[in-house]
Amino acid sequence: MSILEMKVPSPGESITEVEIASWLVKDGDYVEKDQPIAEVDSDKATLELPAEQSGVITLKAEEGEVVQVGQVVCLIDMDAAKPSGSSEAPKTENAEAPKAEEKVVEKAAIVQEAKKEEKPAATSYAAGTPSPAAKKILDEKGVDAAQVSGSGKGGRITKNDAETASVPAMGAAASTGGSRGSSTTKLSVLRRKLAARLVSVKNETAMLTTFNEVDMSEIFRLRKQYKEEFAQKHGVGLGFMSFFTKAVTRALQLYPDVNASIDGDYKINYDFCDISIAVSGPKGLMVPVLRNAETMTFRGVEANIKSLAEKVRDGKITVDEMTGGTFTVTNGGTFGSMMSTPIINPPQSAILGMHNILQRPMAIDGQVVIRPMMYVALSYDHRIIDGKESVGFLVAVKEAIDNPVEFLMGGDDRKGLEL
Repeated sequence: MSILEMKVPSPGESITEVEIASWLVKDGDYVEKDQPIAEVDSDKATLELPAEQSGVITLKAEEGEVVQVGQVVCLIDMDAAKPSGSSEAPKTENAEAPKAEEKVVEKAAIVQEAKKEEKPAATSYAAGTPSPAAKKILDEKGVDAAQVSGSGKGGRITKNDAETASVPAMGAAASTGGSRGSSTTKLSVLRRKLAARLVSVKNETAMLTTFNEVDMSEIFRLRKQYKEEFAQKHGVGLGFMSFFTKAVTRALQLYPDVNASIDGDYKINYDFCDISIAVSGPKGLMVPVLRNAETMTFRGVEANIKSLAEKVRDGKITVDEMTGGTFTVTNGGTFGSMMSTPIINPPQSAILGMHNILQRPMAIDGQVVIRPMMYVALSYDHRIIDGKESVGFLVAVKEAIDNPVEFLMGGDDRKGLEL
């Protein structure tokens, strides 16, 4: 008998353990080579575990169990024959006979149950009535006798029943008969690690947030004018993220301390801009990275974001594609957020939060006009970024969004969009 021991592969550097999020097959199932058999959660991503060979599988770990990298989680019997497709048994009179008999028995059981229900329940004048001592206790506790089940003769509420009755919470309303259930679900490794990292950021950094607002009028105009031509030539849409990504990379080059991280007593400055883009997926928020985003064109940014977002939603994003960013951009506006204070993605030192776009009255050259406006927020680590740099950075982002042709396209919109 040839038995293959399947061990947990390493999802990435520094990861020593994973959690079996779910088995996609059952114990004893026949699996094909490369068939996904499980989903495993690490502290950075959720990955699929494919079968290394075909055969009958024996599971050696439970769902929710934390296992070490290299640990055996299942066995595959490679000599086991693939089961043939099951066929439906021919229908005969003898085969149908038991079913008819079952129906008769079932019908008799239903009739018997109905007779039981028709039998009137025994009642007593004492049912639900408290004894004098019990009534005094219930009145003092403020408990309605109708909410207490009597254990005395005939259902009478005894002194002991009254003493053990629960006192309603302060200001609690009477039950309306609605559902009062709850459920408990264990957090995934990814969510637990994220929670620990966010708490760590709040406790270990001097995080502040500064705000500004940007006028989206020019971006709206450019997208309306070139959207179809851009999509036809480059095969991707012209979205907001390419404008903000290029505005961010420009601002990072103007204010290099924002593109830095802290390591003990040292500050690390980067001469490249690896931009982490927050993407919502089935397993939660992921932050795939655009490497050297400062070198990308509008088409390059849009194509890379589309590719990474698809991988996140399909559960195919790798750990390497989500590590190493130097700055993060998150867009809460897609969910309707008007303003927020985003939390820094460690070990980075700053994050830009985008929000929803609202038509608002603005004073322009002494005239009140309606403009599509967005609030933007920059959260930063005040240990290495001063107020001057943070405010200057956000102003640089604002001027690039307010006037993208001048600051992001060199004064030529068609050339900037490679049209």
